Amino acid sequence: MRIGVLTAGGDAPGLNAAIRAIGQLALRDGHDIIGVQNGWAGLAAEYAGAPLAPRDIAGIVGQGGTILGTARYNLDDPAGGRDRVLAAIDEHLDALIAIGGDGTQSISHWLSERGAPIVGVPKTLDNDLLGTDYCIGFDTAAGIVAEGLDRLHTTAASHHRVMVVETMGRATGWVATVGGLAGNADLVIIPEFPLTMDQVMDHLASRRRRGYGYSIVVVAEGVNLETLGGHEVNGVSKEGIGGVRLATRGVGNFVASRIEELGNYEVRTTVLGHLQRGGAPSSYDRWWATRVGAAAYDAVVSATFGVIPVVHGNDIRLKPLASVTGGQRQVPRDLYELATAFD
Repeated sequence: MRIGVLTAGGDAPGLNAAIRAIGQLALRDGHDIIGVQNGWAGLAAEYAGAPLAPRDIAGIVGQGGTILGTARYNLDDPAGGRDRVLAAIDEHLDALIAIGGDGTQSISHWLSERGAPIVGVPKTLDNDLLGTDYCIGFDTAAGIVAEGLDRLHTTAASHHRVMVVETMGRATGWVATVGGLAGNADLVIIPEFPLTMDQVMDHLASRRRRGYGYSIVVVAEGVNLETLGGHEVNGVSKEGIGGVRLATRGVGNFVASRIEELGNYEVRTTVLGHLQRGGAPSSYDRWWATRVGAAAYDAVVSATFGVIPVVHGNDIRLKPLASVTGGQRQVPRDLYELATAFD
């Protein structure tokens, strides 16, 4: 069997662990494992699949990024891109494993409905894919945020400053919330539970009255600027294709400037940006990426297509691709309230 594997969308720590699991299991069982380069572009444009040898996937479990490369490729522009993917799968592959988030799995579902033998694997730093407790890369990203806050606390306290830290999070605040909770943030601002600048300033004033000379404010890049008293940027892309990239909106700098404008605070901004994507994955990401990758391989060899292995507690279940598309898994209120309870 010719089993293709691709990584689409943004890179994430743990992708190579999943690729290794799929590849080594396939080679063990005598199948061909075909690495498709640069996500959907490797099928929709000029075909870019090549067999992976054991040496290609040896020792990559702890390596960041993706050995297959990735790209944010819009299959609806130019028109007919999806049909070319269908044709490429039919010509070159017996099955395809697509590792990615909501956009990737929406495409996978569309392909599956048209007969493509495809299985998904959940990956997104934002951790907002419906129906699963775990997405590849999230644990590492939240850990990087927590480590960053640990380092910023000492300089914030020394200089009596407010530190505003901008994290990833397009439509949800999982990275900001969990990273902020682990890193002892004093205030977390996320899309699910909007705050006004009056509420932000009241919180900072309350800390000052209680004798705290500094504060750490974490803000997800996807928060609504209008709620905070600013103007939303037109054409913001939620999928990373076209429009304005969320990171260019300058949410962290905007919040920092408003705090300085409205109160007597010295403020600094740290945008963690791609640091959250880069480097080696955490051990948690390594072993869970291995597990979901292995489960995807098992689905392929059993000819169970149109599904994706998702995590519930400590178990992995196969669910229809349709069940993970069409929305975002949002941060629950109880978790957000816990993250903001320790100021």
